[in-house]
Amino acid sequence: MDNSKQRYKEFGDFLKTRRARILPSQVGLPEGTRRRTPGLRREEVATLSGVGLTWYTWIEQGRPIQVSTQVLESLARTLMLDKQETIHLYTLAGQAPPTSFPNYDESVDPMLQHVLDSLEFSPALIMDVRLNVIAWNNAASKLSLNYGKINIYRRNILRIMFTNEDFKKTFTDWSSAAQGMIARFRSVYSKFIDDPWIEELVSELKRESKEFDLWWSMHNVKTEDTRFKSIIHPVLGKLDFEETSLLVADNTSLRMSIFTPLAGTDTKEKIKQFLISQNI
Repeated sequence: MDNSKQRYKEFGDFLKTRRARILPSQVGLPEGTRRRTPGLRREEVATLSGVGLTWYTWIEQGRPIQVSTQVLESLARTLMLDKQETIHLYTLAGQAPPTSFPNYDESVDPMLQHVLDSLEFSPALIMDVRLNVIAWNNAASKLSLNYGKINIYRRNILRIMFTNEDFKKTFTDWSSAAQGMIARFRSVYSKFIDDPWIEELVSELKRESKEFDLWWSMHNVKTEDTRFKSIIHPVLGKLDFEETSLLVADNTSLRMSIFTPLAGTDTKEKIKQFLISQNI
């Protein structure tokens, strides 16, 4: 067997082993009772990755298929590959590995999580440079959105802003908030202009949201700053916050956003009573 044939076979075998270890529930699919093999089916991987079943089957069979970086990124995301596995995947496919990686870890350093949890009455999130939400506190889950119930691969605040109707309803002025988020994301986008993951996200949102498609085309940019924000809670009504965004000192690819109850309002007392009433 020549080297190229061996590489294609290794590529296919690697995909099969990674597919076998993923539980359907990990990607938002029902477990079912008629599965003959562990893990995901080929058709499920193909669908989740946005590729054709026949084409994906040929890849697993070790046929000489040329795979783009966009498809490799999708496969790495679907199969929950870590950094080393992703590099291995790209190498087997004959593509240069990416220079940066989306952070899909479901946990952060325990010390960082402790900081979040200590902010009892201030919703707080930690996001990576692509705006993937990777950590949050109880106040964020109870007052804004239960991020733990969102599939890890869809837990991106920009995607949530434009596709989650419940999240939209929490804004007193969703249009302004959404346009501001696009403008801030534009500043990030300029640093990752060739990033296949971001290109795929932008393309997806342009298809799914006419507002995103319109506002993205305006090329407005805005840097992070301290902002005031109001949300509408279904029980508590209007809540007013100061939003502060801070880089994480030992990992500047992460940013912590803290929503502190605005002084001079009854926001903190409302939140306090609400959380106590739920025995949180």
